[in-house]
Amino acid sequence: MKALYAEFTARLDAESQVAALMRDLSEAVRAEPGCVTFEPFVRDDNPLHWVIFEVYRDLEAFEAHIGSEHGRVFNKALAGLIEGQGSELTWLREPSL
Repeated sequence: MKALYAEFTARLDAESQVAALMRDLSEAVRAEPGCVTFEPFVRDDNPLHWVIFEVYRDLEAFEAHIGSEHGRVFNKALAGLIEGQGSELTWLREPSL
């Protein structure tokens, strides 16, 4: 499995636009054959700060996700609505227990 979380902060004047984009993206990503989990959250202490927890079946499923048309459309629209240069990705792995 490939797991990660993505983070970004919406501009104050773009909060509702970002929420609408995320709603549409979530539906599309969850329909991807290799998507295991796609769950967006906002931080309790800062509702403009988004954290999206994502799990894909494998690397190929993740690569299909990042190459999707709906992902390209989302990222292009999001670029002007957030602070900074884009989403920050943090990769996760299962621990050896």
